[in-house]
Amino acid sequence: MRPVLVCLGLMLLGGCSVGGLATPAMWLEGASVVATDKTIGDHVISYSQGKNCSTVRKERGLTYCEEDEIAEPEEVYCYRTLGNVTCYNRPAHGSKYEALGHIPAGSPPTR
Repeated sequence: MRPVLVCLGLMLLGGCSVGGLATPAMWLEGASVVATDKTIGDHVISYSQGKNCSTVRKERGLTYCEEDEIAEPEEVYCYRTLGNVTCYNRPAHGSKYEALGHIPAGSPPTR
């Protein structure tokens, strides 16, 4: 519990500087980002939520937490069957069912 309180205390002091000089909290924050791609606040949030969250990921245009990322679909071939649609990871050659379409690998996720 004590390391968490120390980290929280350093986070509160992170914005303070004396005469334009970097404080130890600023150095610690910078070292954390360089070493782990996470701020100290990101470490606290990751630990509390059980996820891998990072402000650096968000700045790169990704989701804040890795686990919230939408997975890209694998290559899918869909056919109309009796009463519904059935999809496979490879084309069903010689299928008696009408092909509905093909979703290539790496295409944007659908919702």
